[in-house]
Order: sequence, then structure tokens, then C-alpha cells
Amino acid sequence: MRTHLLKGLAGAAALGCAAAQAAPVEVVDITGREVTFDAPAERVILGEGRQIYLLGLLEPEAPFTHVVGWREDFPQADPDNYARYAERFPEIADIPTFGGFKDGTFDVEQAASLSPDVVFMNLEAKAATEDAAYDDKLAKLGIPIVYVDFREDPIAHTIPSMRLMGQIMDDEDAAEAFIDFAEAQLARVTDVIEREDPERPSVFIDRAGGYSDECCMSFGPANFGEYVTLAGGANIADGIIPGTFGVLNPEQIIAADPAHVIVTGGNWDAYVPGGDWVGVGPGADLEVARAKLEGLTERTAMTGIQAVAEGNVHAIWHQFYNSPYYFVAIQQIAKWLHPELFEDLDPEETMRELHERFLPIEFESGYWISLDDE
Repeated sequence: MRTHLLKGLAGAAALGCAAAQAAPVEVVDITGREVTFDAPAERVILGEGRQIYLLGLLEPEAPFTHVVGWREDFPQADPDNYARYAERFPEIADIPTFGGFKDGTFDVEQAASLSPDVVFMNLEAKAATEDAAYDDKLAKLGIPIVYVDFREDPIAHTIPSMRLMGQIMDDEDAAEAFIDFAEAQLARVTDVIEREDPERPSVFIDRAGGYSDECCMSFGPANFGEYVTLAGGANIADGIIPGTFGVLNPEQIIAADPAHVIVTGGNWDAYVPGGDWVGVGPGADLEVARAKLEGLTERTAMTGIQAVAEGNVHAIWHQFYNSPYYFVAIQQIAKWLHPELFEDLDPEETMRELHERFLPIEFESGYWISLDDE
């Protein structure tokens, strides 16, 4: 780490001329805070490694150029995409990593040694950041925090967060190009649902099913819960789980008798080696994923429910909950819930176009699977 810090300090000196030309700019972050800093930001710390999902859209040719430090979650939470980024941008191995803000392992002195112009922080870390007085400590060092959000309320906050990062990084044109694409792709579902007003099948969202023995984590009215609503479904946890995240017990699921079950999954070998989680994601082995998905139907919570009886059990990449690619998930959910209305919609082609137009890594299929897939 000492070598990394020396590199960071050397980089700060090299950027001295550029910093001198920066001009003070005031922005309003996702929490409504007014933040003043010198723009454009040349040196940034990512309070979560998966913020690279956003930065990769803004600066696809060199997404790590301005990143002087980041939280170490990316290779653990999404090793498949991390490996693809690392293959194209091997320099990411030299970026200093940090502990979490929420768990109190963030090192303010380490951050200060890297001379960042701004620290991007996720909204859900705000309370812990303030409780630990990280915000005050960084402010005294002249390092502003800017809050973004693409997890707590991705439908409401992802686009403003993209605009905010675009403004800070001097990538406003790239931000607007992606926003236009995202809004057009979302409208391919929401316009049809609004026009046709179909009957809404009930849906149980099994958040990270198989990750632990606990059953069952789910979503309330936001995040995947809202994805289901926008796709023309009825989330059985809506009205039971008041916030974004919560838990349903097996009896509640059996009583609701959902017509569809959607399990969110990913590659979590770093957290739960060999677990029962469904490993969907780029390049996933879908035969293995399907077998694991079928195994999850044997849990008590799945006893006798309509979704299992009719084969309407699906798995989808968990990181759609935590990335600006939410509209692809909504398209796929709409295909599952209303195949007759979305016969011509191809979410995989949408994901391919997203990669080809905006992302620095190539598209690979494997982001979803259903028990009734041939």
C-alpha cells in the first residue's frame, strides 16, 4: 500500500498545473446538499467500487484515469465483470483500496494522502458517514463528499446521479447520451403497460436466494419492487416491507401464492463459496444456474405455490439492483410477466447495444434464466 500511496502523491504533483486551471463550481448532490469544489475533478475516490458502472459509461475509453482510490467491493461482489475490466485495464490492480464507510473501516488519512478533488459516496452510507464524522474530517481537509444513488431508489436517482457525475467529471454529453438511451429503453415497457393496462400477475422477488439459509430476503416498493411494478406485475412484498429492503417469512409467501418467482443471483464465491446462490451474470454457465434455481424451489417457502407448479421461476443478475442498467431488468421482467405484449422486445439485444455503444467491455450473455427455458 505504501507504493500505492507514493504513486498517488506523485500523481497529485503531476496534476498541479491542471488543478490550477480548475474553477470553483457548486453542485447539488442527490441528498440536496450544496457542494463546492474545483471542476472538472481530476482525482476522485469512489466510495463504492461498483460506482465504476457509472463512470464506465461516462469515460469508456479510460474509466480509471481519474480514480485514485476506491472501496474494495467490486472484485468480491461482481468478480465476473471485475475480471473483464481488469483484463482491459490492468492498471486497476494498482489503485489503492479502502474499507467501507458503513463498517467504520474507511481511512481518512489514507484518503487525504491521495489528494482527491472529490469523494463519491453512495446514499446508503450517509448516516454512517455522519455518525463517524467522516464528512467533517474530510471537510477540514478540503475534500468534499458528493452523494449519488443507484441502489436505494434507482428509478428516481440514477439519472440525476449520472448528470451529477457528468457535470463533476466534465462528461455531460456522455451522460446525456446514456440518459436518452435509458429513458427510451424504459419507455418500450412503460408505454405498453400504460396503454394496455394488463392484469398484473403477483410476483415474489427472492433477493439473493440461496446466499444464506435465511428465507427470504426481498424488496419493498423500491428497487426490484418498482421494477416489477413498472413491468406490469404486483410485488407481494409491497405493503409488507415498508422500505427498499426487508424479509418475508415462508408463511407470507405461501399465503400470497405468487404467479412468478424472480430470484436475484450472481457469482458470490468470495462471500459464500459453493453456496446455493444462482450464478447468473456475464458468461455464466446457465445449465449450472438452472440446476441451482430448481434446487431453490424445494425450500419450504415454495411449497405448493403457483409459480413453481407452472414453471414461472426465474433468476436474474443481482447487480441490476445496483447499476444504471435497471431498464434491461425491467424489459426482461416484462417479457416474463406479459410475453404476449412483449413478443418483439429483446432485452438481450438491449444489453448488447448498451455494451457496444457505451461500455468499455464486450457483451456476454448469461444475465438471466427461467425454469421453463428450453
